[in-house]
Amino acid sequence: MKVDVYKRPESEGKFSYLAVPEGRPIPEEATNIDWETADNNVDLDHDNQPLHGISAEDAFQQISAKGYAISSVSNKIRIGPNV
Repeated sequence: MKVDVYKRPESEGKFSYLAVPEGRPIPEEATNIDWETADNNVDLDHDNQPLHGISAEDAFQQISAKGYAISSVSNKIRIGPNV
């Protein structure tokens, strides 16, 4: 499955990530957040590494249930140098 990935800044230099099936808009319940494009046309496959902190299995389950997948609070990713 191909997905588009968006990110938003959180505290401590970490980011949350949202994955939606390629070409679909960000779901209405998540549009009140300022999401930035992180990656487009990304292969989401059970054999691939986690996608920005979201495992493929978790992403498939979330997309099946609600049409998108979002990284959990415990899986926030830090980008940039440690401060």
